[in-house]
Amino acid sequence: MINGKRIAVVLPAYNAEKTLEATVRELPDLVDIRILVDDHSSDRTIEIAGQLGLQFFVHDQNYGYGRNQQTCYREALAAGADVIIMVHPDYQYTPLLVTAMASMVAYGVYDVVLGSRIIGGHALRGGMPLYKYVSNRFLTAFENLFLGLKLSEYHTGYRAFSRDVLMSLPLLENSDDFVFDNQMLAQCAHFGFHIGEVSCPTKYFEEASSINFRRSVKYGLGVVATSLQFALQRTGLAHFRIFSERGRRLEPGFATYYARGARQG
Repeated sequence: MINGKRIAVVLPAYNAEKTLEATVRELPDLVDIRILVDDHSSDRTIEIAGQLGLQFFVHDQNYGYGRNQQTCYREALAAGADVIIMVHPDYQYTPLLVTAMASMVAYGVYDVVLGSRIIGGHALRGGMPLYKYVSNRFLTAFENLFLGLKLSEYHTGYRAFSRDVLMSLPLLENSDDFVFDNQMLAQCAHFGFHIGEVSCPTKYFEEASSINFRRSVKYGLGVVATSLQFALQRTGLAHFRIFSERGRRLEPGFATYYARGARQG
């Protein structure tokens, strides 16, 4: 707990058995709620989650990274979290920054905080492939131009949100795929939430999850489409459900496509 706010860490998992324990062991003690959502893994992810005392939920099929996040946030809100931090269980981002990121949200400095791999020049030193670094920089410049922000990157998977953000955004209108991340930040910009960043070292290694070149291209095209949709919405030339005040929002604890309440510890 920080400043009277309950802190939750959510871990969207898929075949994370090799890195899950290392990730969880580095989470700070101030975390009140620890939730893992398994997107129908074929390995021992759930067994290890139980051994680590995590609360976990299991999808009845592989729905995708975006849907996994929806479940993560839905259950964190249902558990009474005030600040929710998404930490990938592949140990690519250090969990040691949870305290700093959560504090910035809990004290009202920002509504959203991103762990940036670009600030401080950590990305290439941490092993990010050159083509991913170049595409990251290009897409970020493109998005800053269209969204009117000045972020160092939009593509990190390390994020902290206030409860109000997650309750306000029409997240159920977003993609079930990786572009969910980008749509979410565009929604934050559209609805006027304040976004901050912290420098985050990262590491790329064999066990760390990473999308392949084909899916990277698909993601990049989705990023461009989202930025253009944002601009068209802002100018009134078109309207999209992901930016609609009447768009579908999360209902904490309400869903039927995953095993609910499975937990140990």
